[in-house]
Amino acid sequence: MGFTLGQKLIKTHLVSGDMTPGSEVGIRIDQTLTQDATGTMAYLEFEAMGVERVRTELSVAYIDHNTLQTGFENADDHRFIQTVCKKHGIRFSRPGNGICHQVHLERFGIPGKTLIGSDSHTPTGGGIGMLAIGAGGLDVAVAMGGGTYYITMPKMVRVNLTGKLSPWVAAKDIILEVLRIMSVKGGVGKIIEYGGEGVKTLSVPERATITNMGAELGATTSVFPSDEVTRSFLKAQGREQDWIELLPDADAQYDEVIEINLSSLAPMAAMPHSPDNVKSVTEIGPIKVDQVSIGSCTNSSLLDMLKVAAILKGKTVHPDVSLSIAPGSKQVLNMLAQNGALADMIAAGARILESACGPCIGMGQSPNSKGVSLRTFNRNFEGRSGTADAGIYLVSPEVAAASALAGVLTDPRTLGDAPQVTLPAEFLINDNMVELPATPEEAKAVEVLRGPNIKEFPVTKALPDSIEAKAVLKVGDNITTDHIMPAGAKILPYRSNIPYLSKFCFGQVDPDFSERCKAEGKGMIIGGANYGQGSSREHAALVPLYLGVKAVITKSFARIHQANLINAGILPFTFANEADYDNIELGDELRLPEVRALIAEGKPVVLENVTKNERYPLAYSFSQRQTDMLLAGGLLNYTRENAN
Repeated sequence: MGFTLGQKLIKTHLVSGDMTPGSEVGIRIDQTLTQDATGTMAYLEFEAMGVERVRTELSVAYIDHNTLQTGFENADDHRFIQTVCKKHGIRFSRPGNGICHQVHLERFGIPGKTLIGSDSHTPTGGGIGMLAIGAGGLDVAVAMGGGTYYITMPKMVRVNLTGKLSPWVAAKDIILEVLRIMSVKGGVGKIIEYGGEGVKTLSVPERATITNMGAELGATTSVFPSDEVTRSFLKAQGREQDWIELLPDADAQYDEVIEINLSSLAPMAAMPHSPDNVKSVTEIGPIKVDQVSIGSCTNSSLLDMLKVAAILKGKTVHPDVSLSIAPGSKQVLNMLAQNGALADMIAAGARILESACGPCIGMGQSPNSKGVSLRTFNRNFEGRSGTADAGIYLVSPEVAAASALAGVLTDPRTLGDAPQVTLPAEFLINDNMVELPATPEEAKAVEVLRGPNIKEFPVTKALPDSIEAKAVLKVGDNITTDHIMPAGAKILPYRSNIPYLSKFCFGQVDPDFSERCKAEGKGMIIGGANYGQGSSREHAALVPLYLGVKAVITKSFARIHQANLINAGILPFTFANEADYDNIELGDELRLPEVRALIAEGKPVVLENVTKNERYPLAYSFSQRQTDMLLAGGLLNYTRENAN
């Protein structure tokens, strides 16, 4: 029996474990990336490990999230990251150079290599045949130090693409269709692998749009073959030498196969407040639109921008619509300026933003109250835009541009002939905004600069024999990392200051949560299904750790968040009987008796509800490594112990 592409990529990097779905495997990591919202903490963790220089083939730090500077905090974080990079052998992508996933795809991604990044949309790299996975900052720090990265061996899902996209239908519509079919939790524990004749019709930027939003499926990652299309893209980037062909074996076996006929797709939109709440644009109808935002790591490529410029050329944005456009990289912005497309956007009335994440993470451009905002982004979680009561719709650049002109949600097929846009044979190559690190000898003299907002990693302690604590929070299904630890312009500057950040933890769900935890000193969280979906941000585990959360007990977890909880030394359990969830109320006294000895021996664990005199069996499936981490009090303690 042959191997799938995902299996091949794991097999060539396998360090430990066997490739049986559900078992733990350790893989060697070739490349890492960080961004500034998660990077400061990741590099504090790297420093804490005492490794002088990164041991990966390539590590890059990007400044793309916290670029709105309304105080000193973001600027201080940038300076800290810049000096850490210089000292420890990491390349530094300066503010203005672009969004991490867009730039990495253009300049650094290599087919067949492994990449982990402290950003959940790292699977973008799967568009060129990388095994690219989003992870917590601590996992990235360990990988930078030469450590192995561990995942649960995923199942393999093939999405078989046939036919060809009709005019005005986009790659965004493909991934929205996949989300409609699979849901936001349908990819958990799976690698989504795209194949079929339809793959050959998709450019690398289109493939990257699809793999990027695989994060919204909850998938471990998504991947396309590396073929002649990939080769052409890398050649245009001056990197043809990085290309290798990567295809699944003809007799590869998949756990699940999904068939999608590209010819049958229509323009789609994800409605508030979930990326899988998908209908066709015609089904939704011509709702009034207040704002349109085009960009993000999902749809900010040169191809996307050229299509938008062609639609806007010679026209004017509707007077009731605010249109903002953020090209994904300096390369894209530069080429738009050279070929006149940027002038077409500006003439139409678009507001041009810097090459950064910006509105996608609530960093500016919040819509008006109760406003409708169409966005080419990847997430439309409630409140993520910075406006709590706004209705956010996820759409393709084509739908976004057409709607910006009309003032209502518009099917672009009504505009007549679609613009014919092709990628250039050669991209503009200028890496002057990527700083190289100091040599090992020069690094000795480099001073790492720390501002007053930068605080240390929260202290973790070894797991106690038993845990007694109240249920300090009870939440429902599909709680996102935005619910746990919100983003946005007011909060993101404090990502390097866990004590201050803790004030906002679960603020959208329960404004009293932080103070309740501080008053209790410790607690447990009770959650529903798919708890922790969304971002890879480890702050969603580190802040509860700081607030004294000892265990999180749910119906089910999102992959990255569960891993981050274990990394932080917080126990993640699921109910053996989901109905037991209903029996626990906020404030109930809970107990995990002899939990240390039980998980050390792999024996069943029971949650005692002291208040109601009830017992609930719990489920867990920790590997021996994860068990040892929890006993030690988290990954940092575990790494230190095993380094001695």
